[in-house]
Amino acid sequence: MIETRPPLPRGVDFEAPETVLRVRRRYASERRFKAMGLCAVVFAASFVVILLGDILRKGMPAFSEHRVVLPVAFDVGKLDPKGTRDMAELRAGDYAALVRESLRAQFPEVSERKERRLLDALVSTGAPDDLRAAVLANPALVGQTISMPLLLSDDADLFLKGESARNSRLMGMGSLELAVQGKTATLTAAQDVFGASLAMIKAGLAKTATELEAELARFPALAGTNALLDAKRAEPSSRIADVRAREGDAARAETLDATQPSLLLVLRGGIIKITELAPRTATGQVLLPLDPRNTRPDWEMVRYLVPESNRRVSDAEIAWLEGLRARGFIEKGFASRFFSNGDSREPELAGIRGALIGSVLTLLVTLLLCLPIGVGAAVYLEEFAPKNRFTDLLEVNINNLAAVPSIVFGLLGLAAFLNFFNLPRSAPLVGGLVLALLVLPTIIIASRAALKAVPPSIKEAALGVGASHQQAVFQHVLPLAMPGIMTGTIIGMAHALGETAPLLMIGMVAFIVEVPHAITDAATVLPVQIYLWSDLPELAFQAKTAATIMVLLGVLFLMNGLAIVLRRQFERRW
Repeated sequence: MIETRPPLPRGVDFEAPETVLRVRRRYASERRFKAMGLCAVVFAASFVVILLGDILRKGMPAFSEHRVVLPVAFDVGKLDPKGTRDMAELRAGDYAALVRESLRAQFPEVSERKERRLLDALVSTGAPDDLRAAVLANPALVGQTISMPLLLSDDADLFLKGESARNSRLMGMGSLELAVQGKTATLTAAQDVFGASLAMIKAGLAKTATELEAELARFPALAGTNALLDAKRAEPSSRIADVRAREGDAARAETLDATQPSLLLVLRGGIIKITELAPRTATGQVLLPLDPRNTRPDWEMVRYLVPESNRRVSDAEIAWLEGLRARGFIEKGFASRFFSNGDSREPELAGIRGALIGSVLTLLVTLLLCLPIGVGAAVYLEEFAPKNRFTDLLEVNINNLAAVPSIVFGLLGLAAFLNFFNLPRSAPLVGGLVLALLVLPTIIIASRAALKAVPPSIKEAALGVGASHQQAVFQHVLPLAMPGIMTGTIIGMAHALGETAPLLMIGMVAFIVEVPHAITDAATVLPVQIYLWSDLPELAFQAKTAATIMVLLGVLFLMNGLAIVLRRQFERRW
């Protein structure tokens, strides 16, 4: 019988065209995969950069504030009429009157009651409190006149930062003849010097006419069949005809009102609001008196794109602020009160100190509960618990709790801690208890993973030299697992710091002005403060919201960085 052998496999011909093509395809596929991975990383990183850049752009203005430095006369009659220097009497002094008198002294031409109230609104309602604090710290100020920084209102501050009133500037060409009668100024030029400004007004009229035509097109053409529709169509139609006629006549003078962009003419140190404009003439209202000592012929036309009726800062307030800035009375500094004040209804006075301390107290309660309970549970389940169905069920439930939505823990805290145990609402104590329930599964899972990472030979060696099971775990295994346990704890605390939903359920959404001093005081936390400010209409609170997000992200980055440092510093590789 002849023995047959299986045929030998054919050798691979690396020079064959098919083999070369297959290798090229494999390398090309690998290059495409690397390129797609790189694109995914760049795509994700670009969104992170855009997000952080937008937060920085919006939040940086909140870290600075504008103040007006004016001489303030600390009148004895308003602060200490009895001359006793009694602290209670000094505390009750009329500091708001000092602020008003100091500001009005810079604009003696403002005499009408409505204008004075508008002028007084330039300064924050917290400025008298700053003067009161200065006098209480140094009663010798009473009777003196000293230059003091007065905090400006949020609207004035945003204007000086260029956030609330966009404008375009046009340098004037040619000389102007000025005639002033009362508060009315008439400007005349020998040539067409206002043509460019008038053209911008005409362009605005064209845009208005286009919008009116679009509005008219929304009404159905049912002429004569519906009287109400005919009336609605007639009003826009007449306005369109008038606006188109004004737009087409380039030499026709235009009357400006509060619904049109404002034109402010800066001339000889004063500001004139243009109310009627023609190519060679203009009529306006003097908002800031002209300096008679200033004879410079140059002038400038400033156009504010948003109409006065849609702005938080009126043309008169703009003129006063520009006048104060031109005289050197405006200063810009770091907004320390953003970190030293509690919440406030006034944006320029609102701060995050209460939210910061509330967050610290809440995390302290969470840490004191989670660390011993979480580590103890992990040690028991990993080293001492018998392996049966009950412990298997317990492990599954702990793993499932780590994935439960956070608002469920808030509902549990509302039902148990507030309704059943009657604990104080909106207190760090209750917030810490709720967040402890949320973070506890994470710490248990991380601690068990750290205990498993310790080689069994460590415990076996300790048992071999006569140590008990408890001694081997607590004196040898647990110390070696502590870096991993601390890393998991810090990450869990960072997770708790960023939670909002469970804290809203227990009432920490309340408006809290006072800074908490104990775990039972009413308080709020940084995420809830962000939530509260983001819902407010004032533009300044948007900057406060972004700045608070920056602070919160900074704290989270520090906590995660600390976790990385601990892991790299103390972790042992077996």
